[in-house]
This record gives sequence, structure tokens and C-alpha cells, in this order.
Amino acid sequence: MKDRKRRKKVYILSGAGISAESGIKTFKESDDGLWENHSVEEVYSLQGWKRDRRKVSDFYDARRIELADKKPNRAHYALAELKSKYPNNIVLLTQNIDDLLERAGCDAVIHLHGTLVDLRCESCQHEFRIGYESQKGKQCPKCHSRHIRHNIAMFGEDVPKYAFLTALCQEADMLVVLGSSGEVIDTASLAKIVPNSILCNLDPDPSIDQYFKTSIHEAASTGVDKVLALVEEYLILENQVV
Repeated sequence: MKDRKRRKKVYILSGAGISAESGIKTFKESDDGLWENHSVEEVYSLQGWKRDRRKVSDFYDARRIELADKKPNRAHYALAELKSKYPNNIVLLTQNIDDLLERAGCDAVIHLHGTLVDLRCESCQHEFRIGYESQKGKQCPKCHSRHIRHNIAMFGEDVPKYAFLTALCQEADMLVVLGSSGEVIDTASLAKIVPNSILCNLDPDPSIDQYFKTSIHEAASTGVDKVLALVEEYLILENQVV
């Protein structure tokens, strides 16, 4: 049983739907298994990486350059405002590999799958920011190795930051899922564990919706205001805002 005297924890998990309105495409948008005209297996799997490292690196270079021109939308800014207002209560997790939450002013965002704007050294595992540049010619600033790669978890790899989902199951007093189909991370299973739960997705999905206490069927940029109102009401009524 959770200690009722401790401050409440609201875990907010965002997915592709929050950034889709900023023009960021994902492979989930296509029914033919293509992501930006590449097969998902080619560019988003460990097997594809081992088969053709240059092709995969070039692919993420292109996505990184495209990201530079994308802008945060209302959903990103609203989450930044909430996090700023309740820094000790809100935990922000995202499945997205863009940095739009950070550009909107969010602090301490946990990127479960990594980010485009970072690289990782394969020699010493050091992670370092590259921004929106190509990785060509780059080396690790810590050990100077040229064995570097994109810092994005691929299918077939371990995802160390999924440990935060275990923490969610143990700590969360409220779960908010915003713009996630539940296909990559089983959000329905998470909602079964956390009794106070809110889902905001554009399209209804009875197989997932039924497990959430509240379901809002709107685009993230408009539904986010209803979500935030419910979160604030919960924190204030529980008198656990710190």
C-alpha cells in the first residue's frame, strides 16, 4: 500500500500523437511497414544496423536535420507549464525521439527510447549531444573513439530506460497517457496497476480505453487542457502538491 503522507506522483507518458501535430512522422503512420520510405526492419532494428550501418546512420542524419525545423505545439508547452508548476509531483516520460518537449521548456524529460539529438559511443558508452548535425566525422568527446552510433533503442535491443516503467508501477498515484496507441508500450497493463488514470488519444480504442478511468478522444493539442485540469484537480484535492 502506498504511503498516503508522501507527495503524490503523477506519471505522464507521451507518444507519437503529441508530436504528429508538429509534423513529425513515425513508422506507425504507415500500413505498409515503411518509415520515411524505408522499411522499419532496415532502419529500426538491430539486424538492420548490423547489416548496413551506413544506411542506418544516414537515415538518422536525415531525420535529425528535419527535426531542426519542427516546432513544439500546444501540448508540449502545456506539459512544460505543468512540470514547472509542480516539479516535485510530475514525472515526464516519452516514447518520442524528438526534443520538442525540451524546446518547449520541459526539464528532466525521460526519453525511454533515446533521442535523435544525442549520439552514443560504442567503445565507452558515453552519450553526448550532437544537436541537428550529421554524425559523419564525429568522435566521442570522452575517449575519442570514432565508433559512435545514434542513441536510439532499436527493435532487438535491450531498453535500459524501461526501468522507469517499473518505477511507474511502484510509485505512480496517477497515470496520464497522451498520444500513445499502446502498441509499443502496453499502456492498458499500466492502467490496470494505477487506479487513477487518464488517456488522451484522437481515436477511440475500446480494447485500451476500458482500462482507463477517464478517456478523452481529442488531438493532443486540444485534449491536453482537459488532461491538465484533471491532474491539477487531483493534486489539489489530495492536498499533496509540494
